Amino acid sequence: MSRVLIVGAGLTGSLCACLLRREMASRVHIVVWDKARGAGGRMSTSRITNDGTCTADLGAQYITATTYYAQKHQSFYEELLACCILKPLTAPVEGMSIKEEGIRNFVTPQGVSSIVKHYLRESAGAEVFFNHHVTQILLKGGKWEVCRKAGGAEQFDAVVLTMPVPQILQLQGDIDSLIDRSQRQKLEAVSYSSRYALGLFYKADKQIDVPWAAKYITNNPCIRFISIDNKKRNLELPGCGPSMVVHTSVPFGMQHLEKTVEEVEPLILKELQEVLPGLPEPLTTKCQKWRYSQVTQPVTGSPGQMTLISRPLLVCGGDGFTHSNLDGCIESALKVLEVLKCSL
Repeated sequence: MSRVLIVGAGLTGSLCACLLRREMASRVHIVVWDKARGAGGRMSTSRITNDGTCTADLGAQYITATTYYAQKHQSFYEELLACCILKPLTAPVEGMSIKEEGIRNFVTPQGVSSIVKHYLRESAGAEVFFNHHVTQILLKGGKWEVCRKAGGAEQFDAVVLTMPVPQILQLQGDIDSLIDRSQRQKLEAVSYSSRYALGLFYKADKQIDVPWAAKYITNNPCIRFISIDNKKRNLELPGCGPSMVVHTSVPFGMQHLEKTVEEVEPLILKELQEVLPGLPEPLTTKCQKWRYSQVTQPVTGSPGQMTLISRPLLVCGGDGFTHSNLDGCIESALKVLEVLKCSL
């Protein structure tokens, strides 16, 4: 059996593991490494309390399917709906722009990270490890030797990289010299927006009295989007108060990109009081910096993947090779699967 390492337990990485398991289970041993403490990547759901019942989505807020992709990826949507991972978005979102007819929006009752966790469950048999931060990739004896922080190196027959493109370019070892000039230029041209997200969690007896579940803000230099997260997901849990998510604008994110979350959180809270005066004091908060929030310029041609080395296989995937949404990650995972099936 070929030993395949998938670096990144976000949406593309988890779906790659799931598809590999479903189509090549007898031929591959799947290993997933992620540098974070849990699955999700930019599909991140933050939890408080010991049982994790009070939640807020700090990354993606809802899933949008165009008519084209709803048909092209119908089986994926049907699976997620059948498992109650997705449900139609019915709560009011103020200021949402409808770019074309037939668009459908979905929410995730269990949090947006439940999509990633579903695909990891479906990759049953795959070994999934967190707190595994890849630093070097070396070519040894016809295999890839992958090194990580605070841990030993391991060898694999194929490696799939699904982290943001700038993090791929930061990897050390033989990968640095084996990437050809044309590939490097295409990777270096990829760009991302940056922003902060702030989650606010309230006591069970608190109320946030607004007529919407989420709202796009157009007249504030700091805040771009606010969601009453439990209301957006039609979620009422005993003993849990409301949760709110605030996303900053991209210009604000870029202006304060090199500051710490401790420095930026008071700035967001101050602006939030201007937008929604009289908010109750939160029980706790969590501030998240998204340095690589959404792809603004993908790899030329949006090919879904880039094969850096054919033998042994080293292939990249993720939204940097398509676009930043569920359908972009599905497209990338399918392209990576094609390459793996041909190679292995």
